[in-house]
Amino acid sequence: MSFPAERPRRLRKSALLRDLVSETRLSAKSLVYPLFVCPGRSVRQEVASMPGVFQQSVDRLVEDCREVETRGIPGVILFGLPETKDARGSSSLGQDGVVQRAIEAIRKAQLRLLVITDVCLCEYTDHGHCGVIENGEVANDITLEILAEQALSHALAGADIVAPSDMMDGRVGAMRRKLDAHGFPDLPILAYAAKYCSGFYGPFREAADSAPQFGDRRSYQMDPANAREALREVALDLEEGADMVMVKPALPYLDIVRRVKEAFPVPVAAYNVSGEYSMVKAAAQNGWLDEKRVVLEILTGIQRAGADFILTYHAKDAASWLK
Repeated sequence: MSFPAERPRRLRKSALLRDLVSETRLSAKSLVYPLFVCPGRSVRQEVASMPGVFQQSVDRLVEDCREVETRGIPGVILFGLPETKDARGSSSLGQDGVVQRAIEAIRKAQLRLLVITDVCLCEYTDHGHCGVIENGEVANDITLEILAEQALSHALAGADIVAPSDMMDGRVGAMRRKLDAHGFPDLPILAYAAKYCSGFYGPFREAADSAPQFGDRRSYQMDPANAREALREVALDLEEGADMVMVKPALPYLDIVRRVKEAFPVPVAAYNVSGEYSMVKAAAQNGWLDEKRVVLEILTGIQRAGADFILTYHAKDAASWLK
């Protein structure tokens, strides 16, 4: 027998053969596209730090959703930029809120899209934190009722999935009880279960106008040094009624995605966040890397780590490239 006896390269000889034996199969069906909805009409303002991402009024957002649908992407997640802000995030609750109106408009357009809504207060509070402030601290239990009301308002508007991202203790249980009591026992909850306090959120805070006006979010988002704690957070959210869980960000926490996937028999999402997107865009614009190749490699890596689906600002481009 000639040396070497084992020749893995035999299965790499052609693109057709490589595709046949591929262990990870990325497709548009595993992507979710984030959208930022703002007040007004005919508004489409590009986010400076996120080329290709826009703050959009409801009418323009529906047009974008049509494009998302045609590219074979199954869902969008909505983030709101309200007309007014206050200390309690009150503008997040009414049926005339920007997210609520966007949900209704997507439904009226009869688009075949899953509409996921981010449930949090940071975009709606004048201080930029994810909950009500008492004595200079985010008050956990007072915040829960507001978050539950926000989730209900999204359900009433027609959301398919609500996704709490606040990281308050007990928020999934509060939402589940509220939804069940008002006739929405079948509405799924996608919990941002392992959301780390990350430096990769910077561009998002510009896009959503949600930067905290004082301090930071270390007292409620997770410490980047911790892994076992992520499993505890996921377990707690599932006990409270979450149907799916998310790890955020994605790239620095692929080990967490893998641990969660191996430990829990539920769908696992990963959020390829704004900073991860902006780094690739900046490098590509400078000619330092091949954007298409790098984006598809990143998304494949996230899926290979264990993510069943990926929230990513690259979704539209990736869907086109994958065709």
